Amino acid sequence: MLACGASFGSGYGPVLVAREARSVASLRAKRVAIPGRLTTAALLLRTECPDAETVEVMFDDIPRAVLAGEVEAGVIIHESQLTYREEGLAKVLDFGELWQTRDHLPVPLGLDVVRRDLGASLMRACSVGFRRSIEAAFAHEDEAIRYALQFGRGLDTAKGKTFVHMYVNDLTLDMGPRGRAGLKLLYDARLPAV
Repeated sequence: MLACGASFGSGYGPVLVAREARSVASLRAKRVAIPGRLTTAALLLRTECPDAETVEVMFDDIPRAVLAGEVEAGVIIHESQLTYREEGLAKVLDFGELWQTRDHLPVPLGLDVVRRDLGASLMRACSVGFRRSIEAAFAHEDEAIRYALQFGRGLDTAKGKTFVHMYVNDLTLDMGPRGRAGLKLLYDARLPAV
């Protein structure tokens, strides 16, 4: 696992949404869309609402599935975190806000790994290369944002910049002790079998 290149949500993360405001407890035994069973979003839902019946839905189709009543709620990621209100959805729980308030830690959303069989020298070179790439993006933010917006599924520049800053921040350069503590909390969660 590399110390650089990770994505952590500090005060934000995957968001559990529904058609109307409701409690997490009201979703016991209800159908809840997740973007995949092996995602952080699914893990966070299982941790906070283990009795929900999960339904795998493509991440960018979850808002539609919730609005159409195919599921009671859904855990949204990526751009939907910025647009769900405009789409007519209500927040049930932002997992990043919960972690910030309850645990005082960032939510691990993704990280970079390198194969050990490449050897220490090549592993170190990968880490250095990733870090330099991130530093270059920080140094040329406007250009990096323009590039990223090609993949932004309809975000304007302002929302695109907000979105990028959500996922690329100081913990991306070096997860440090706070990031490692967030990973430990995630890994140590007592979860039902998948």
